Amino acid sequence: QVQLVESGGGLVQAGGSLRLSCAASGSFFSINDMGWYRQAPGKQRELVAGITSGNTPYYYKDSVKGRFTISRDNAKNTIYLQMNSLKPEDTAIYYCHASVTVTNGTRSVDNWGKGTLVTVSS
Repeated sequence: QVQLVESGGGLVQAGGSLRLSCAASGSFFSINDMGWYRQAPGKQRELVAGITSGNTPYYYKDSVKGRFTISRDNAKNTIYLQMNSLKPEDTAIYYCHASVTVTNGTRSVDNWGKGTLVTVSS
């Protein structure tokens, strides 16, 4: 079983920055792709940024390109989301996701963190 714990959310003014972290712990064979999703009130959860196990970003939502950067430290089983030039429309709960291969290597399972709230004031 894998636990994902996010941190770094908070209240920031428009134009400000925040850095989110997500640390994975538990028993597993490997952690595959990881990513950050967000869900704003009344909206569906959406992928914001994704990164491969080889530390290569493979996706950024168009509206965050040039402002957000995803990175990964495999030694710490942690991913980060550096968010700059934040806008009020970035306000949402941000969730960490990881595709994890179980300890016997037979299958992969989706894992989610509980989320961290990011609020951007205008």
